Amino acid sequence: MLETLRQIIQEVNAAGGLDDALAIIVWRVREAMGTQVCTVYLRDPATERYVFQATEGLNRELVGQLSLGTGDGLVGLVAEREEPVNLENAAEHPRFQFLEGIGEEHFHSFLGAPIIHQREVLGVLVVQQAEPRRFDESDEAFLVTVSAQLAGVIAHARVTGSLAPESASVGTPAKISGIPGAPGVAIGRVFVVTPGADLYSVPARRAQNPRDEVRAFRAALAAVSEDIRTVAKNLGTELSPEDHALFDVYLSILDDSAIGAEVVKLIRGGEWAQGAVSQVMLEHIRHFERMEHSYLKERAVDVKDLGTRVLAYLQEADQEEVVYPEQTILVGEELTASSLGEIPREKLVGLISVRGSGNSHVAILARAMGVPTVMGAVDLPYTRMRDRELIIDGYNGAVYVNPEPAVLERFQEIVDADNALSRDLEALRDEPCITTDGVRLPLWVNTGLQADITRSLEQGAEGVGLFRTEVPFLLRDRFPSEEEQRQIYRTQLEAFAPKPVTMRTLDIGGDKSLPYFPIEEDNPFLGWRGIRVTLDHPEIFLAQIRAMIKANEGLGNLRIMLPMICNLAELNEAMDLINRSHSELLQDGLKGDLPPIGVMVEVPAAVYQARALAQRADFLSVGSNDLTQYLLAVDRNNSRVADLYHSVHPAVLRALADVAIACKAENKPVGICGELAGDPGAAVLLLAMGYDILSMNSTSLPKVKTALRNISTDEARELLQEVMLMDETKEVLARLESFLTSHGMEKFIHAPVA
Repeated sequence: MLETLRQIIQEVNAAGGLDDALAIIVWRVREAMGTQVCTVYLRDPATERYVFQATEGLNRELVGQLSLGTGDGLVGLVAEREEPVNLENAAEHPRFQFLEGIGEEHFHSFLGAPIIHQREVLGVLVVQQAEPRRFDESDEAFLVTVSAQLAGVIAHARVTGSLAPESASVGTPAKISGIPGAPGVAIGRVFVVTPGADLYSVPARRAQNPRDEVRAFRAALAAVSEDIRTVAKNLGTELSPEDHALFDVYLSILDDSAIGAEVVKLIRGGEWAQGAVSQVMLEHIRHFERMEHSYLKERAVDVKDLGTRVLAYLQEADQEEVVYPEQTILVGEELTASSLGEIPREKLVGLISVRGSGNSHVAILARAMGVPTVMGAVDLPYTRMRDRELIIDGYNGAVYVNPEPAVLERFQEIVDADNALSRDLEALRDEPCITTDGVRLPLWVNTGLQADITRSLEQGAEGVGLFRTEVPFLLRDRFPSEEEQRQIYRTQLEAFAPKPVTMRTLDIGGDKSLPYFPIEEDNPFLGWRGIRVTLDHPEIFLAQIRAMIKANEGLGNLRIMLPMICNLAELNEAMDLINRSHSELLQDGLKGDLPPIGVMVEVPAAVYQARALAQRADFLSVGSNDLTQYLLAVDRNNSRVADLYHSVHPAVLRALADVAIACKAENKPVGICGELAGDPGAAVLLLAMGYDILSMNSTSLPKVKTALRNISTDEARELLQEVMLMDETKEVLARLESFLTSHGMEKFIHAPVA
């Protein structure tokens, strides 16, 4: 069954459309389970009825013509209960409803499984058999697994319009959940970035000139054929006649009367050449993969190779000048910094990456540029989104496809409000962050790129609470030398001098791996990362520390921070290495004191040892992103559980308060440098807890400054007392919203749009 499931999933993922996918499902499931009938019923959102959509074993002539109302029949029962229904004799069940002409009167056994996507029932998958019997548990498990796979395909089809009537130009309005990459809201048109020569990622597009497309395809076909003849000639003396005959097979596959003719037919029907090649080749790949004979199955690899070669030539020939929409939303499977740099900045309003996390290169760059971004939008059928109007909600990590007018209007109001707010906040750039009763709270920024410097200073940053030293490592194809690092660090320190700059030592592992230093682990977030890596490789750690200290000579504004510390032994070992480096540099003639050394509080163990760590370190700084992740056991880069990640969860707030209390007991400063610090409502709570420094992305700084300048510390403490008695996140969020609203700051609330 596992092998069958793998084949079904592979074939469904490569299907040309929803009808193909449903045909594969009903055929494969009936065959795999040894039943006589397999049927799919899909819910029509307009009528709320379950439509007879695909079948193997019943009357296909009635597909699309018959339906059951919500709650009607056994299909309605499965949907209503949202769990499998397994009956030995379906006709005896009180909910059984006979559909005239469908042909199911001969079948008694019934097993139905709901097709559910993001808690919404999209349809029902049913198998039936003539002889009465109850399907066993393995049958149920198999059908549920197939239903889960089918759910994603149906959801994509609804978004792209494949399930809409012929006259419809767009699909069903949908909200796709992802991961917040960079804050802000963007409304624009999609420009799809596709990887080179990938048959599975070619976007759908209509041919502008079919005749030119046919000509381009035949030229690509001829080029691949010539390549094969050249290879065959070069290997002529090394291969046997039997092996050499394989190249003749290749040439016959490409023959214009075989696969080539199918591609030309699709192009003349309106499909562009690249899309036609993709569709035809994938169909033949599926055909070969279905064959039982192992030799014939292997031919699928040959067809894929040939299709990829033809596609590569087409893409090379199609290097015409790219025209970007005026309001471009760049969308791709995995966007890179290079793809971001190809589009004119004045046209770029937003980014969506199907894969990737909030720590991806492109997300870091997007935050520095102030471009609203959503990462990890795995449910977005991006290859079929070209020229579609989309909404990006970078605050909440959501993408709105085919938005209704009311939703579009609501988000346009947010865009307008954000723009107006930015203009209003510019006047605060040189103003200090002081509460109404005279308490000053320094606001620092998180940086990692050269582009961050100017933007941070323009926003009135008073220092750097987190300089991500791994970013220069990520942007290279080797470890930067000690001198290269010194120059990078010197640039940062000079730009902000005399303001303090907190440099975190190399923090790789988890979702940040270096291409030249790969870390393969089953559970990377609980594995070899942060200080664990650099203590195991003191040569990397010592070079970085020496570069930092040398860069600080004559400036004196460096602070060093150690990531992922979870016990005193790690801190002591790191401190010994830092002291050793400093002593050696002093012997070499360097002038300057040892900079302050701090610890990042990111794991629960550090929360409970905060006082002991504060006794040994010069300061503590909470990394709220990772701390929240570890406390709640929620991967913050997994869009499937993103709705469980809450930085103001009561447990997180209690941990933050405990860390602040521990530092105050040792008279050591405490800061915070996670996303939580950039939230105006949360910043009020952090002020009340006693945090000395808030460090955030530069785009958040003016909002937080405005919020804190409009309240008193007494008000903040009263709010904190209320919130700390709450047991649910939604209560905390509601109270923070009401507090901001009562102080005229409702413009800072970015709740998800319903």
